[in-house]
Amino acid sequence: MWLSYQVVDLPLKHTFTIAHQSRDVQDTLIVKLEDAGFYGLGESTTNPFYGMTIENMTDRLESARLLIENGGWNHPEQLWEMTREIFVQNPFAQCALDMAAWDIFTKKQGKKLYEYLDLDPKNIPLTNFTIGIDSLDKMVSKMKEVDWPIYKIKLGTANDLEIVRELRKHSDAIFRIDANCAWTAEQAIRNSEVLVQLGVEFMEQPLAKDDWEGMKEVYQHSKLPVMADESCIVESDVKKCQGYFHAINVKLVKAGGITPALRMIHEAKSLGMKTMVGCMTESSVGISAIAHIAPLLDYVDMDGAMLLSKDPARGVQITPEKVTFAAGPGIGAELVEE
Repeated sequence: MWLSYQVVDLPLKHTFTIAHQSRDVQDTLIVKLEDAGFYGLGESTTNPFYGMTIENMTDRLESARLLIENGGWNHPEQLWEMTREIFVQNPFAQCALDMAAWDIFTKKQGKKLYEYLDLDPKNIPLTNFTIGIDSLDKMVSKMKEVDWPIYKIKLGTANDLEIVRELRKHSDAIFRIDANCAWTAEQAIRNSEVLVQLGVEFMEQPLAKDDWEGMKEVYQHSKLPVMADESCIVESDVKKCQGYFHAINVKLVKAGGITPALRMIHEAKSLGMKTMVGCMTESSVGISAIAHIAPLLDYVDMDGAMLLSKDPARGVQITPEKVTFAAGPGIGAELVEE
């Protein structure tokens, strides 16, 4: 087994703004595993909010190199456990490695990832398309640029309700809103009363991640279901969310990859919560991986590659009508030669 990686800049079509950051280019780390004529690809973007950089991700990968290349692992879950301690403070790097491990493993099995997991691609929910924070005119323009049946609207401004009211004038699509920890419990409850009338399906992470007392109030009194994001990072967080959120959004990079994400999804379902997997503006490498596990989900947010002006990879193709996977086994993503 041979490990390699490369840094790729992902240029965005539009400046992407959420409650705590803006960016025009997203840098990402592509990890590659090669063995016996097969290769697997994985990906993780950097993220300043979580302190994840190219430098600390590659540092952790180098620390795990001997185990990755000479550890004698036969299954991605085995590799994940073998390297758990090395990546305990850097799940983003572990995600890229885990994704590559699943890709090469399923290629060796001669199966697509969803086939190995015994999932039916006909059950994939339609992804939302994300509208980042901007001026009202630009947010309307972004929505008109991509006619989509479901929009996820980033909020966390002084005029959040005005934004949703204005966007509603221009579309009959389902709306989902993500406040990215920007509201108080009182605001969330009050806003839910208006948002439900505006055709919003659910609210994602309205409060700060550790405001459990406030979330209890929101859970009990909101007119809309509430979904955890920042409050549900790793496996131990799933149980904590029961009785505080109606659903959880699992991010592969935050959780540490496909391996723990699958466990989180199954646990949430057993606790009566709905599930979603979200993206972090990855290329088609990361998005393709999400698509393979999407049949397990109630909702999915895998529009990351659609937000790019240039995608360095090809893989899954997503339209409002269907999700089309690349031919061949594994995750089905490959880098595009310059």
